Amino acid sequence: MAELEKISSQMENNELEIDQLAEKLRRAQELIKLCRSQLVNIGQEIQDILSDSEK
Repeated sequence: MAELEKISSQMENNELEIDQLAEKLRRAQELIKLCRSQLVNIGQEIQDILSDSEK
């Protein structure tokens, strides 16, 4: 998340050159996919825990 926030800040403040922007956007996309995957996994774990506690 910290890296995503840094990239976002750099973009908002126009701190990146065009070639850096493309690279940072690709990296941000990778990080978003990773975060989304982790959220899905954690959501499933929570559902499993709640299902087990109901039994």
